[in-house]
Amino acid sequence: MLLSVALALSTITSSFDVSGVKVILRQISGNDVVAANLYLLGGTRQVTAATAGIEPFLLEVSERGTSKYPKDALRRTMARLGTELVVSPSYDWTVFGIRSNREGFDSTWSVFTDRLSHPTLASSEIDIVRSQFLSAARQRRDDPDASAEFLADSIAFVGHPYGIPPRGTEASITAFDSASLRRYQASQVVTSRMLLVVVGDIDRAHVEKLVRETLGTLPRGAYRWTLPPRTPELPPAMAIEKRSLPTNYLLGYYSGPLANSPDYQALRVATSVLTGRMFAEIRTRRNLTYDVHAPFLDRAATSGGLYVTTVSPDTTLRLMRAQIADLETGLLDRRGLQQLEQQFITEYFLSNETNAAQADFLARAQLYQGDFHAAERFVGDLRRVTPEDVQRVVRTYMKGIRFAYVGDPSKLNPATLGLF
Repeated sequence: MLLSVALALSTITSSFDVSGVKVILRQISGNDVVAANLYLLGGTRQVTAATAGIEPFLLEVSERGTSKYPKDALRRTMARLGTELVVSPSYDWTVFGIRSNREGFDSTWSVFTDRLSHPTLASSEIDIVRSQFLSAARQRRDDPDASAEFLADSIAFVGHPYGIPPRGTEASITAFDSASLRRYQASQVVTSRMLLVVVGDIDRAHVEKLVRETLGTLPRGAYRWTLPPRTPELPPAMAIEKRSLPTNYLLGYYSGPLANSPDYQALRVATSVLTGRMFAEIRTRRNLTYDVHAPFLDRAATSGGLYVTTVSPDTTLRLMRAQIADLETGLLDRRGLQQLEQQFITEYFLSNETNAAQADFLARAQLYQGDFHAAERFVGDLRRVTPEDVQRVVRTYMKGIRFAYVGDPSKLNPATLGLF
């Protein structure tokens, strides 16, 4: 039944260009909610270490006034409409999105596009946003999980754009001013970087008119979306941050395939299998942790990893390596794999219940596979993953893991890294 619903939805999904803006529209009759995600493509490939975080910074400052909507007027308008504009930066793109109802969509769109095209960028407002961004950056040091993630990114993605934090660093944030923001806005807010995905009860003619009169008037630019290179395959390593904590935090990543690779779904499944096995052995049987899993970084250039928080890091790492070895040497039971895949399928439909989630799934299909119709093939692609596929991707990718360690270094034997 869930599959038939998805297929029914796909028949009302279309793609078209409007004045240089690529648009995907999923029209859902009777759905009063409208989600519109504008993907500003390129992510951290558009910046350097010196300008890291400038795009979300610019968009957040734009909330504090535009040429058509001074700050107080903008906030009154949004409060009256009861709608929301969201900014979500990531490594491959920044999402600038609308969450609205049908009645308020056009008025929200007016604020949305003026924030992109005509932000005021007053120095006093820039200073307020800078203070907020710097506070968030400094808080990373207070949270051991956030510290482990920051360290893991820095050591695993050396020389790759994913090594640049999407929200910037204290050094880059401190340097932003009105002039640098205006330069970025002039050069990077261009239609060639834009993918607009709209989901809700709104027709094509209406979307075309809105885009043509607003986004379509922006400069074209010369950007062309491509997949980034794979993240680097490097020898095992560890970055250590010594802290006195009740437990120790370990997070490591290895290089996965590009998102258009046949191995993409297989590695997603393999990391889920590994999570289940590690939880059963390390959490349930050994009681060495309250959280252990194998993350899958669903990016244009994927990565997998290992995460655990434990008082016995050396023992735990050896147990994690043993679980990987079991997957390298043995084949999964086909029936068990089919049950896991069915669980994935159920979670897929549940996670795509909101219009915003559907917009994101369509965008990923378009950008990763080159065609939004690839979203319809998700279920079939998942069901085609075999035990042999899982074994192959474990052998191919789960190596050269580069770890971040936050905790007591005396609890860890450096030689254990040689296992990975």
